[in-house]
Parts: sequence; C-alpha cells; structure tokens
Amino acid sequence: MKFIISGGGTGGHIYPAIAIAEAIKKQMPEAEFLFIGAEGRMEMEKVPQAGYKIEGLWISGFQRKQPWKNLSLPFKILFSMFKVWGIISKFKPDRVIGVGGYASGVALKVAGWRKIPILIHEQNSFAGKTNQMLAKSAKKICVAYDNMDRFFPKDKMILTGNPVRQDILDISTKKAEGLAHYRLSPDKKVLLITGGSLGAKTLNESIAAGLQSLKDANIQVLWQVGKVYYEMYAPKAAGFDNVKVMSFIDRMDLAYAVADAVIARAGALTISELCVTGKATILVPSPNVAEDHQTANAKSLVNKEAAILVKDVEAKEKLVNTALNLLDDEALRLKLEQQIKKLALPDAAERIAKECIKIGTGE
Repeated sequence: MKFIISGGGTGGHIYPAIAIAEAIKKQMPEAEFLFIGAEGRMEMEKVPQAGYKIEGLWISGFQRKQPWKNLSLPFKILFSMFKVWGIISKFKPDRVIGVGGYASGVALKVAGWRKIPILIHEQNSFAGKTNQMLAKSAKKICVAYDNMDRFFPKDKMILTGNPVRQDILDISTKKAEGLAHYRLSPDKKVLLITGGSLGAKTLNESIAAGLQSLKDANIQVLWQVGKVYYEMYAPKAAGFDNVKVMSFIDRMDLAYAVADAVIARAGALTISELCVTGKATILVPSPNVAEDHQTANAKSLVNKEAAILVKDVEAKEKLVNTALNLLDDEALRLKLEQQIKKLALPDAAERIAKECIKIGTGE
C-alpha cells in the first residue's frame, strides 16, 4: 500500500506524522510513503532527516494580523491544488492522511475529489476550521480529546490520542543519564522550560525576569529558548551557573527524565508528551493561535486537576513565583503527576496506523 501524509509547519504536526508512518511500517513493512508539506517550513528539513521523501507546496496560512498578505493566497491554493493533483497521479496513493498544517487542507481536498480514502488526525481539543470542513470527505477522524462530537460526526470519530516520540515512552530509567548529559546536580530540583520548537517570547521574557529568584531558591533550569531567541537570551543567563540555555533540545527524553516540574506552551504534542511522561506542569497557552485552541487544550487538563494554567498576559508577573511554589509543594506535584498520567495514551501512533490501514476496506 502507498500512503501520502500531509501537514507540518511546527514540530507539533511533523513529529506525530513521522510517528504515524513508523507505526504503519511496523504493521506493513512493504508500505511506501510520500509526505507533502509547505515550502520553507520545518517539515522540509525534518522529514528527510527521518528517512522519508517529501514534496513542498507554495502555500501559507491565513494572515489575521497582516491581512494584505492574503492577496496571494487564492493563487497559492490554486497552484498547490494543481501540484497535488499531479503528485497523486504519479504516486497513486491508497490512503491520504492529514495531520494539520498549511499543506494538509489542500492535499486532503484534492484526495477527496479523487475518491481516495482520507483519514484526518485532529490533535487539539478545539478543531481547526479546515478539518471541520474536510470532515464530510473523511472516512475516519482520529481525535486526541473527549467531546469532539461538537465538531465532527460521532460515527466517524475514534479517540486515539496524539502520537509521541518513541524515546519518551519510558523515561523512568533515564534520570542518571539525563543529569550527566546536562551536567546537573542530583541534589537540586530541576525546572524545564520549553516554548516548543520555535520558542515562546512570553516564556523567555518571564524566565529572564526571574533568573535571580530561581538562583536564590537553588533551582536548576533547563531553558529551551528557540533558535530565534538564543542570541538574545543566552547572554542574560551568562552569570547564572544554575541555568542551561539551549536553542533547541534534541534529547527531550533526557530533559523530561530530569525535570521535577515543567513550564510549557499548550500545543497538542507538548501536552501529549507531558501526559505520557507524567510531569507536574504549568501551561501558558499561546494567544496567537487559531481559535485560541491552546487555551482549550490547557483547560481540558486543568479541569481534571492535571495541570496549572497561567495566562499569557499574567506570565511576567506570576510565572516564576508559580513555578517556585510548585517546586516547593511536594504534595501538589505528586497530585498533578498522578492526574496527568491518567490522561496518557501512549499507543496513539499504533491506533492511528491501524485505522489508516483499515479505512476503505469495508471493515
């Protein structure tokens, strides 16, 4: 069988897409794959690194803050549809899988016209407009949260969760390796800050403002600032030997293994990883995403007493103190760890792969 997997833009879309391909390969070793992404985006680098071919489209998202940039969008969509039509004609896929991102909507739309069985993977608790519109064409819609029937037909949905990187599925034996890797003391608590693959301005500003407080509390900090922000924030931490500043964390398994608490955005992949690793977490949802879906993601955990929410506009004032209180409150940390672990779906990739293979077979 041949599979096209389309989507990308951020690690939150790319890594689950790769995980789905890997899971399908385990079930069907002879399967062939082709990814479709957006030119100039992260997937054009990460997918080939994982060993898969990818085709890029001239496509971008709708610009809400700079509406004049949308003037070229109809031409991009039309051009990309013609390109996808050609890709499908040449590759002849048996299934097309959409994981979200700029390219996903175009690929699924054309696949629907070509009567190719479609599977949608909706990662967030508030479904994107594109996926909602494509739901009629989809054979199956894999979701990561309960109560998604407000967006999709109930008979098409299956709760699978979000695929996560295989190396974080069991971090229980990796703490000593992680401490050595990051040159951390086993006698001090560790706070991990991650703003996603691109970094997060508010998190970086908030942590920078609280570096002295973290040092005074004897807290070790693993701070992933993002490539864009590294040159700005690395010098700010130069005088703090308790702080490790990184543009990107390649070994997230080791970072999670050593963390006593985590500060993060509320992207779908990040939340799924936090659930699987069972980490006490403070979520700061980004307000700059479609339909404010990160706030919906965060509230789905907060409502189950599985995380703490700090609003983006309050982060500079509250975030570091909230983190210090959490690190000082062992009972609260334990409660959050127990509650978030209950939400983990570690076999999400395998569940989605099974549905990808099954759709269109009449089962």
